[in-house]
Amino acid sequence: MNNRYDFLFLFDAQDANPNGDPDAGNLPRIDVESGQGLVTDVCLKRKIRNFVAMTGGGQDGKRIYFTDGSVLNELQQEAHNAVGIPEKDSKSPKEGKKDEATKWMCKTYYDIRTFGAVMSTEINCGQVRGPVQLSFARSIDPIVSSEHAITRSSVTNKKDAEKERTMGRKFTIPYGLYKAQGFVNPFLAAQTGFNDEDLELLFTSLENAFQFDQSAARPAGSMNPRALLVFKHDNALGAAPSHKLFDLVTVAKKPGVEVPRSFSDYEVKIDKSAIPQGVTLIRRI
Repeated sequence: MNNRYDFLFLFDAQDANPNGDPDAGNLPRIDVESGQGLVTDVCLKRKIRNFVAMTGGGQDGKRIYFTDGSVLNELQQEAHNAVGIPEKDSKSPKEGKKDEATKWMCKTYYDIRTFGAVMSTEINCGQVRGPVQLSFARSIDPIVSSEHAITRSSVTNKKDAEKERTMGRKFTIPYGLYKAQGFVNPFLAAQTGFNDEDLELLFTSLENAFQFDQSAARPAGSMNPRALLVFKHDNALGAAPSHKLFDLVTVAKKPGVEVPRSFSDYEVKIDKSAIPQGVTLIRRI
């Protein structure tokens, strides 16, 4: 892969909790000063990992390293076995052998090849800095967190059958349009083996990030990708700084809209006349 890429991802949430904060009772994440909603980069990467895992069928190259319940040392031992590192050298393998184990992990696991990983624990496979980085997503306007009381009609034990129904809480936001930014480093891509096919899978994953992610907190149709704008540079170094390209895209409420409740309440403008020479804008959505 010989090109640098910058991309901007817009998605919205309606009557859903896009990313609950476990340190705040699972309330939607929020910037307490501005009131804007937040979705972490880790949350977005999880959507990508889940999509790749679901569509990859577990085949090498599309396996996922960070999955629920996985024992990472066991996965790293698999790499040591593949390249012939003896157990006595697990913590400090010879440099050449450790590099082989690192390459094996990159080749086998999509998320290591894409986002990187620290694998220098008890069974040492080195460290990888991934070529793809994502920012926190931030809502265009302040959000409001709504609290809903819910009741549980069933009980766990027979002795509780006569008790009053248990009360609970559920949190949603009425509406929020979020913007995240991403970057693909071709120099790091060369080191991990991240190629054009992997890049296409990355963008496809973002386009389908919420299609198979429905839950009680994110019901069907409550979260949707709205725009994926990709700036492709004609070389590895790039033809313009990332922030100048992102500044070409403005997202704002349409005139007369005070309280946005749908994507149609916003207008996305792109100053195509100011796109530098050597940069091509590709609108995926």
